[in-house]
Amino acid sequence: MKKRCCRECNTQHPAFYQIRVIGHLDDSWSQWFDGLDITLEEDGETIISGPVLDQPELHGLLKKINDLGLHLLSVEQMECSQQINQQNAEEEVCK
Repeated sequence: MKKRCCRECNTQHPAFYQIRVIGHLDDSWSQWFDGLDITLEEDGETIISGPVLDQPELHGLLKKINDLGLHLLSVEQMECSQQINQQNAEEEVCK
């Protein structure tokens, strides 16, 4: 499993991404998006978030979004400290 080295904490772990699209996807799509979290926003947008091992995996996720005809709003790689907050400190990857 490829992991990227975090510049902030100098450890190896997958990068954490938030991908924002227009439209709502229900939780059943989480499996299709490799188990990433799906969060529905009140403004009609969906956030697909979670760890992404490498650039080919990220491009695969973006292809799936395109194949569904969803309008991509943003792709954001989160900083290490933001990853911890996002994962509710269940498993701190940056100790």
